[in-house]
This record gives sequence, structure tokens and C-alpha cells, in this order.
Amino acid sequence: MAMEPALKVALGSAAFAIFWVLAVFPAVPFLPIGRTAGSLLGAMLMVLLGVMSADEAYAAVDLPILGLLFGTMVVSVYLERADMFRHLGRLLSWRSHGGRDLLVRTCAVSALASALFTNDTCCVVLTEFILKIARQNNLPPKPFLLALASSANIGSAATPIGNPQNLVIAVQSGISFGQFVFGILPATLVGSVVNAAILLCLYWGQLDGGMKPAAEEVVAVPTEVVEEEDVTSHRFSPATMSHLRSKSQPQSQSQRLGASSDAAGEDYHVKPAAADATANGNGHREYDGKQALANNGIHQRRVGATNGGAGKVNDHSFQSEDKEVGMDDDEEEAWQSRVWKTCVYVITAGMLVALLLGLNMSWSAITAALALIVLDFKDARPCLEKVSYPLLLFFCGMFITVDGFNKTGIPSTFWEFMEPYARIDTPTGTAILALVILLLSNVASNVPTVLLLGARVAASAAAISPAAQTNAWLILAWTSTVAGNLSLLGSAANLIVCEQARRSQHYGYTLSFFSHLQFGFPATIIVTGIGLLLIRTY
Repeated sequence: MAMEPALKVALGSAAFAIFWVLAVFPAVPFLPIGRTAGSLLGAMLMVLLGVMSADEAYAAVDLPILGLLFGTMVVSVYLERADMFRHLGRLLSWRSHGGRDLLVRTCAVSALASALFTNDTCCVVLTEFILKIARQNNLPPKPFLLALASSANIGSAATPIGNPQNLVIAVQSGISFGQFVFGILPATLVGSVVNAAILLCLYWGQLDGGMKPAAEEVVAVPTEVVEEEDVTSHRFSPATMSHLRSKSQPQSQSQRLGASSDAAGEDYHVKPAAADATANGNGHREYDGKQALANNGIHQRRVGATNGGAGKVNDHSFQSEDKEVGMDDDEEEAWQSRVWKTCVYVITAGMLVALLLGLNMSWSAITAALALIVLDFKDARPCLEKVSYPLLLFFCGMFITVDGFNKTGIPSTFWEFMEPYARIDTPTGTAILALVILLLSNVASNVPTVLLLGARVAASAAAISPAAQTNAWLILAWTSTVAGNLSLLGSAANLIVCEQARRSQHYGYTLSFFSHLQFGFPATIIVTGIGLLLIRTY
């Protein structure tokens, strides 16, 4: 593709530069509007400055990718409600044998969780738990925070739903879910082991002082997490997921009897005698169970005082009946909760099976999300509010901005210069291609890098063979994902872990840029190189 006229190149480059600055530094002093607004601003400038037409901008938005993102977000919200991440957290501390064992478990659990539920979600729900269990065992938090973030990035490379850049690659390349997984899984498994080994080598001496916590102490995964704008992330991070009261906490009988039949989302209307009703976390009003029982008890005592011994007999019989009814209702609610959670896990497993069978990924994820909404059998608004809509808008703006920048001819000219040296049919070419991807992923972020280079790298490899084209897409997925471990700013998962740890009220810890770089730089180079050797044997 030839370069466009100088004016169009200058205007398109200026619009892309604004998008890039706000995407990498969302809180710049001269325009602190954030990543999402910066992405939309870049898209608008591409159209207003004449770099592309409005119709071309609409056509640039990739709806299958947006649908897949939306579906996986909704499924993750319901999995969190079903205590999936709480079980993963408990797996970390179950029969742990010291600091080194705990570090290896952190790597394994975060890699597995990120492959199935995205790396950002894994880091959001596990960071504070990792801090807590490290403090309880008298261990330094730094190795475990690095293990969580780095393993989440590596593990997310294994599946198309592990991170946004993999979603883009899977949709644009047409590679099936199963082909993607089996092509990159060996690199992910070995890379996770090597990453854990590097962490053990670097922090072996700091993992000796741990003391095993009391056996009866159970640590719960925290349910409060930071907002998306607080972690300054443009990738998938449904930041506040625990939004409904747990089904394992049944209401008292008096609360059930006192509840009004008004529609959900409105305040309950109470009579003057129930003026002590209290507001719950969802904006509804409930009767105070203790006050209701107290009033009932006063009434019964008055009846007893009037009727003598007969009143006492009635009082005891009423209390016995209340306890029996309450126990039956509690058992029924606990049984319903177990059935509901099992159904959530079955539907999620069904979605994964559909993806492995090669069915349309976007519609498979959306179908699973809607099945969970229908199964929940209540207003879905609270769950849908937890979807990261700013992320979806960011992707819309990014699609338009990157497509406009492509129309200037700059990316094509750059690739024409690099292509002779970055062909994947030679080890040197593969190494040069990987270095280019590593550099651009840390400078321009990994998703824009994939959008800019993906089609060009694949076209170059297609001239070699169809198998080489598949390998090129997998190399791009692996390298752009592991590149996030290079520096603290290279991945949204890193930023989430850093901000979550810093903002923790009881276990706060600051992970600095240079302390991360000391581990991230050598680990990224080693893990990337080993993975490339395994992917080339596909």
C-alpha cells in the first residue's frame, strides 16, 4: 500500500498520536479524560479530519469481537456469584507446605483461572486474597504479587478467551478454538513452569520464614474490588462483581413475612407500626427482624399475662413452630443455591465444549450468557451493570482509530521494510519478529499492535505455507501476551495487581516499576524464547 498524500498522513498520525497518548497515559495533565474517551476522540478525529468516511468508520467496528467480549464478561459475573473464584482461593491455602509451595500454587491457580476467565478477572478477585495469605504466613508479598500477575498473563495465552488480543486474533484468523488451544498449550504449560522456576530462583531465600497458619482458619476471597478507572485499565476488568447478597445467607422468617410485594427496584411501603424498617444494599427496604420478633414476643407475653398458663403453652408452641419452619426454609434455600451453582458450572462447561467443537465463538458466549440470565429468573439489571461497557466503547473507538491509521500507509511501509528480516521460516526471522512485537506491545499496547501487524504478518507467512500462516498467528498471540510481563505498564493485569495491592486497607503493599522490571525483563525474554521454540513445532 502506497503512502497517502502528506496532509492525510499528518492528520491521521496526529489523531492516532492522541489516541496512543491517552491509551498509554490515561491521566495526562493536559487532557485527563481517560482511555475510553481518548479512544472515542481518536475515532472522531479520524472522521472529522477526512482520513476516513463515516461509513468506513462504521465498517471498521468488529461486532463478533464485541459480542465475544460481552458474553465472556457476563459469564464471569455469574461464575463469581457461584463462588468459583472463592473455591480457587481456598485451593491456594489448602494443606500448604511453606512459602515455596504457596508460590508454585499461586502460579498454577492464576494461570488456570486466567485461561478460562481472562487474566484481568483473575487478578481482580485474587490479589487481596494473595496479600492476606502471605501476611498470615509471615511471607513477603512481592514474590506472590509477581507470580499472580505474570502467571495470569502467561496462562491467558492458552485460549482465545484468555485476553482481548487473543479474541482479536481468533476472530481475524479464523483459527478454531481447539486448534488455537492445542497449538499454543505446550508453550503455555512450559512457560508457566519456567516462570515459576525463575521466581523461585530469585526469591528462594525470602520464602523460608513462613509459618503455617492455624488449621481452623479459613480465608475468604474478598468481594470488593476497585473500579475500572481506578486501575486505569482498558482491557477486560469487570471491577465490581459481587453485587447480590449470597444465597447462602437466608432471610429470617420475620423478614420474609414483612417483605412487601412491590416490584423490584422500588422502596417497600410500610405501615406506621413497621417504621423501623432498614434499607439493604440494593436500595430496597426490609423490616428489622429483631424488632418484629420483639413485638411478637411482647404481644405473646401480654396474651400470656391475660390467659394465665394457657398463654405460656401457646407461647412455647408458637416458638417451636417458628423454629421448625425456619429450619425447613433454610434447608430449602441452601438446596436451591447448590442446584443453581451447579447449573452455572454446567452451562459454562457447555460453552467451553461448544468452543472446542468449533462453533461460532461470539454466539456461543452470548448464548451461555443469556442461558445464565434466564436461569437466574430475576431482573438481570444488577448483573448487566457489572459488564465493563467502557471497555466495549474503547474497542469501538480503537477499531476505528487503528483502521484510519492503516489508511495513511505508515504501517504498510514499516512492514515492507521489516518483512525481509522477519519471515518466520528462519530462526533469525522469528526472533526479529518477536522483538518487534515485544517492543510495539510495550510502547503501543498489545491490542493495537495485533490490529496493526496481524493481517500483514499472516499474509507474509501465507506465502510460505498454510501451516506457517497458522504459526504466525500463534506467534503473534504468544508474544504479544507474554510481552505484558516485561514492565509494570505492559499489561492491564499488572496494573490491576499493583493498584489492588496499594489500595488494600489491611494488607497494603506498593509494587514499584523498577522492582517489577528486575523480574519482568529477564523472565519475559526467557519465557518468550522457549515458547517460540514450542510453537514452531505445531
